[in-house]
Amino acid sequence: MTSSSRYIFVLTLCFAAITPIVAQKRTTAKTPPPTITIAVDASEAARKIFHAQLTIPAATGTLTLYYPKWIPGEHGPTGPIQDLAGLKFTANGQTLKWRRDLLDGWTIHVEVPAGISAVIASLDFISPAGQEGIYTAGASATDKMTVLSWNTVLLYPAGWTSDELTYQASLRLPEGWKFGTPLPVAAQLGAILTFNPVSLTTLVDSPLIAGEYLRVVPLSENPRQEMDIAADNAGDLDAPQDVLDHYKTMTDQALKLFGAQHFRDYHFLYSLSNHVAHFGLEHHESNDSRSSERSLVDADPRLLASGLLSHEYIHSWNGKYRRPADLATSDYEKPMQDDLLWVYEGLTSYLGDMLGARSGIRNADEFRDNLASMAARLDHVPGRTWRNLQDTADGVPSMQGAPPQWESWRRTVDYYDEDVLNWLWVDTIIRQQTHDQKSMDDFCRLFHGGQSGPPEVKTYTFDDVVNTLNQVATYDWRGFWTERLTNHGPGAPLTGIEESGWRLVYDETPSDLVKARKRELKEVNAEYSIGLLLEESGNIVDTVEGMPAAKAGIGPGMKVVAVNGSRFSADVLSDVLRAAKHSSDPIELLVENTDYYRIYKIDYHGGEKYPHLVRNESKPDVLTQIITAR
Repeated sequence: MTSSSRYIFVLTLCFAAITPIVAQKRTTAKTPPPTITIAVDASEAARKIFHAQLTIPAATGTLTLYYPKWIPGEHGPTGPIQDLAGLKFTANGQTLKWRRDLLDGWTIHVEVPAGISAVIASLDFISPAGQEGIYTAGASATDKMTVLSWNTVLLYPAGWTSDELTYQASLRLPEGWKFGTPLPVAAQLGAILTFNPVSLTTLVDSPLIAGEYLRVVPLSENPRQEMDIAADNAGDLDAPQDVLDHYKTMTDQALKLFGAQHFRDYHFLYSLSNHVAHFGLEHHESNDSRSSERSLVDADPRLLASGLLSHEYIHSWNGKYRRPADLATSDYEKPMQDDLLWVYEGLTSYLGDMLGARSGIRNADEFRDNLASMAARLDHVPGRTWRNLQDTADGVPSMQGAPPQWESWRRTVDYYDEDVLNWLWVDTIIRQQTHDQKSMDDFCRLFHGGQSGPPEVKTYTFDDVVNTLNQVATYDWRGFWTERLTNHGPGAPLTGIEESGWRLVYDETPSDLVKARKRELKEVNAEYSIGLLLEESGNIVDTVEGMPAAKAGIGPGMKVVAVNGSRFSADVLSDVLRAAKHSSDPIELLVENTDYYRIYKIDYHGGEKYPHLVRNESKPDVLTQIITAR
């Protein structure tokens, strides 16, 4: 998974006739698990509203239903209950009373009168507009396309695990729309799809993409793997053939890395739109990945999105098949614990970047530029002085929606990028300890390989990771990871880069990645010179504590209006930073702060600074070996 947002939870009106109830589960139920039918009408997807009707077996008394709360891969209680509307329950033509649980807003209690054997639940899911939200709570529909995440349109009864419950699903699409999904289709009649009965686990794990403009790109035949790409504009699907060939290569390189696959077939569900939330979310036999509309066609957005699909693909092995025991919950109500995200996400980030380079999705220069960018940012995170890496994982359920302001002091989800550096370090240690006879490839085959077959979950603990590493190369891995997760610096863990034969340096030449971010994201990055990250408008996104701008008194939320008397622009700031190398005068920034203006003087003369990796000729070039295709 990639990105963050805030979630606001609201209480609904309480019916005075119903006594307050707290969440209850049937602990003594011996009846067989029920089969639930669900019919979803997505014909109004362009209006961003989805209608669903469920038939749920029930008995006299209180029927407790859950709206999925803890969604796999989202790492928090992010089920978009705020977008559930139109909720109504009936039976035999009679409207039933219901009330939301007072201690858990995702729990609904329905009063079932005598003589009722099934309850009809009707609901609407109102998808956010614009690019609001993240993951399955994010904007997911436009005039031309949509992604349906089944967890957003269903309820499930308490008392059974998600593996035990069976769902018989059907879906109506807008007329003429095509679709892609890993969910087995039993029949199609015009715009109506009927799916094979599956467990609730499989249903939630099997999103569907649909659109007027949808292209299917075959990647491999055995197992069948394909890209199902939907876009708002037909031209956005016209990717150069060599770009698509890199993704074909990726499927081959993944099998060589792991030695086995744990899916029947695999679908890359790829949304190309400027009007949906942008992120990646993993599933066992697919991924829901979304980026800007020209991400397969134009160079800049393609470069910025180049790590997305390989990361989510790796998750089929690392995160879905091999999963931390505390994240493998039996339903979507039980809380998940995120302490092993340094493996779940961190290792996936390392392997995804490596796989992308081996496949040609990124060339060697682009891979190194991305690594340099991560390393530089992490080397300028003063928040590590108070918050260790482990806490960036532990705090995810309550903190992943934090805004970008004050990010360097607060720290963000650093277990993604920092563990790219840490797992690179592990890779170099394995090679050194085994005299280049083994590498992280051997760990992957041992930990993630096994027998090919349909989806299954094999859980692990910290001890399992340590023990498997020791099977590959004997070392104090427990001590290594304990130190990496609990240290406070100073600075980022750069030893893996250095031991792989490269060094992190800064100069005045921005990389292609920095240029692409400037053009596409309208970002002005002066973090490594004066410690400012700005929008091209001059709005300050973040300041780096301890660096010149912060020391001068500048903070996030302010706006730079002028630089040395000239109206602010990225080029003006760049010119002033370069000229300051040859002057003893301070740089003057005219800054607006909540309708007040003030000139801040910054005594800085180091010029522009952009990160790069350069070869250290005293060491072998292990990094190039790591990203060379197998």
